[in-house]
Amino acid sequence: MDENPKKTKDKKRKLIRIAGSVLSLAILTYIAIALISGRQTGLFSFFKIFSRQAPVEYSDEYSFDVGRSKVFAYFDGAVASAGTLGIQVLDASGGETLRDSFRMACPSICASNDSAIAYDIGATAVRVFNKSEIISSFETQGSIISASLNRNGWFAVSIQGSGATAAVVTVYNNKGKEVYRVHMASGYILSAELSPDNKSLAILNIAGSGSRVTYYNLNSVDPDKVVDFENELLISIRYMENGEVYAVSTQSIYTIKKNGECTQLHSFDGKRLGGFILDDFCVVLYLLDYGVGHRGRLVSVKSDGSIIAEAESDKEVISMSYRDDCLAVLRNDRLTLYDINFAELPMQKASAPAVGATYALALSGGAALAAGDHAAVVYKAG
Repeated sequence: MDENPKKTKDKKRKLIRIAGSVLSLAILTYIAIALISGRQTGLFSFFKIFSRQAPVEYSDEYSFDVGRSKVFAYFDGAVASAGTLGIQVLDASGGETLRDSFRMACPSICASNDSAIAYDIGATAVRVFNKSEIISSFETQGSIISASLNRNGWFAVSIQGSGATAAVVTVYNNKGKEVYRVHMASGYILSAELSPDNKSLAILNIAGSGSRVTYYNLNSVDPDKVVDFENELLISIRYMENGEVYAVSTQSIYTIKKNGECTQLHSFDGKRLGGFILDDFCVVLYLLDYGVGHRGRLVSVKSDGSIIAEAESDKEVISMSYRDDCLAVLRNDRLTLYDINFAELPMQKASAPAVGATYALALSGGAALAAGDHAAVVYKAG
């Protein structure tokens, strides 16, 4: 006798529910084990399985025509370059989506989620743009020291002051409208960073024989809090998504909490800092042995200070870049792709060698650009 169709459907539904429960239990068990054992890197990779997008098909090479001293940035699936003759944006296939021609003596660039800022250090030119249009274009009133862009497209420009003002930092919203300005009476400014919620500004400056990070709420010109580093030179700061700040010195890397409490994340233990990457998930350091050529060590550190991995490096690291759990390391003979544990990833054959490249730029989907003034070659994992 045939089974009752209704009973058959009920059995199938029950089996699906049981399978779903088993899968959910397995996932929750894995998460619990990962959190208890501290294996968050594995957990991070696990979640990426469910969040991967379709692979991006990149051109084998890019052709940028913006003069000399090129610098590069990746945002919103596009690659931007700034050089002595202006800016240019190319899409994944290498097609030009934006160009603006103007002169720069010392071009610099940084990017965020869907926009970038290019500026001329020591001069006055600023351009803020997305893949297809210029958002803001202006000349500053003084020589530019630095500029930064947060995840929401708000940006800060630091310039040298005059008279009793040592420096001026101006904050603009994502439309290019000025929303805040602070005048610094003393101390040489190195950089200024905006918080992810657009409410705070952190300014790094040299103070006496040490360094100082001063916080401002954007509704007041008076400092909110000050964090001093006595007899220690900070060279960079960066806001994290959680509102804390990375602070990099020549001796250590720190995190500064929202209340101003400072914690050492990792000490360089007498080694010389050759390069670094600051990411919300981790920090990557290139530490060199003093007086031993280019021999050194790559170190990846979680945002809580625990070491993920270390790897020896006996060849000079020219440039590093990190994105989507893929680390691009450029040496003088080639570009290599690693995961965050420094396991080398298999790579497709590149269309040209990385000879003459001075810049590594990680792209999404396990690819990276090895670029210089004469060529920009894409290297792909797989």
